[in-house]
Parts: sequence; structure tokens; C-alpha cells
Amino acid sequence: TQWPVNDEPWCLSVTTEFNVLVTCHVACKLKLFTTNGKQLREINLQPDMVHPLHAIQLSTSLFVVSHGDPDDPVHRVCLVDDQGHIKISYGGPRGSGTNQLNVPIYLSVDLDEIFVADLNNRRVLFLNKNLTFKHFVLTSSQFKWRPRYMCLDAERRRLYVADNEHKDGKL
Repeated sequence: TQWPVNDEPWCLSVTTEFNVLVTCHVACKLKLFTTNGKQLREINLQPDMVHPLHAIQLSTSLFVVSHGDPDDPVHRVCLVDDQGHIKISYGGPRGSGTNQLNVPIYLSVDLDEIFVADLNNRRVLFLNKNLTFKHFVLTSSQFKWRPRYMCLDAERRRLYVADNEHKDGKL
């Protein structure tokens, strides 16, 4: 099955209701569709949430959204309501400190606790449901290249992380 999104889709996730959540990177929107392509909702994100990268709906009906391209000044993970308003956030100005991110490219969620693939810092962080930093799951010394995508197998308690080489414009 396929359908038009009418914006540039960047990333997908599936909600607990088995709907498809599309992150629209350029338009700064989230779009929710049924698996048959019927659009259920469009959420315009706050203007300071430039270049959303990935979004997942939590069991609380809030959305966790990461944003920040390499040249953007702000790189965060935010909890966002269904109106696109930020409730709380983690991160801020781009950087490599414990409370900073540098392209938080991908998210995985387990019981509303969040794993963040921090691409340019070459690490994976674990945040609680209030977006408080808990610990690093993986650090730069454990990657040959950079973490790009993740998949959580909650049943087996395993997090799979793609360590992608980026060369000549290809992964």
C-alpha cells in the first residue's frame, strides 16, 4: 500500500494503535495516517523545532520528537502535545556535553523511556520519560562509524543499532 503524504516524508514510526506517524523534515510537521492511507491528523510543530528528524507517539498520547540538522543551532529531544507544543525538552545548543546533542537522528522507546541515537557525537543515550539523562548506552569508542538507526526488541531486552559508514554521499 502507498499513499501521498503531500510533504517530504523523512522518517516513519508505528503508533500503539497501529497508525503510521510520518515526520516531515522540511515542513516541520507530524502526520498521522491509518494503514490504508487516510490522514487522521496533522500536527504543526513549534517554529523553534527546525528540521524534525524522528517522532514516536508515547502511551501518554504525547509525542517524542528529535530535531536538529548539522547546521542548526538547536538540537533537542522534545515531548510534544497533540497541538505541537513542547512540554519538556532535553538538549539545546548543539554540542558534545552530557546535556547536549549533535544531530539526534533516531529514537527508540521502551515503556515511555527513550533511547537517542546522537549521530555526530557517536553515542546512544538513555533518557527517562521526563527526558532526564540516565546514562550512555553506547559511547564513541564503541562505534566504528556513527549510529544511524535503532530497533528495540523489548521482549528480548536488546537494542540493535546500525553503525553506518558515510562515504561519497552513501551509507
